[in-house]
Amino acid sequence: MRAEYEQFGFTSGAEGPDEAETRRVKARIFDVARKAASQIPFMEDVIAAYYCALDPATPARVRGAIFAALAYFVMPMDMIPDVMFGVGFSDDASVLLGVLAMVRAHVRDEHVEAARTALRRDRRASAA
Repeated sequence: MRAEYEQFGFTSGAEGPDEAETRRVKARIFDVARKAASQIPFMEDVIAAYYCALDPATPARVRGAIFAALAYFVMPMDMIPDVMFGVGFSDDASVLLGVLAMVRAHVRDEHVEAARTALRRDRRASAA
């Protein structure tokens, strides 16, 4: 079975010591994104950064920063617990915005298109 990001022309370059973190983030990213979508208006950018981190052409330090921010995003208990409606994702949004600002130059058009496709697919799946 092909990985979902391979259809966009790049394969996972996230191998090695970050592999376990990559699997944890991948398993939870869309569930948490669905819950946070009403509170984080730049969710497409977050998912585009996720695809950027999966791209082997992305420098390792950039992938590491993205995965660290995404790992913080998917953790249910952090500085402000995500279950607190209205403010639960505010700390996550701050971390994500900071990392997105740092890595924006590495997010390419194909990452953005992969994010749009994945979000459309996720919306259709959750509506069914």
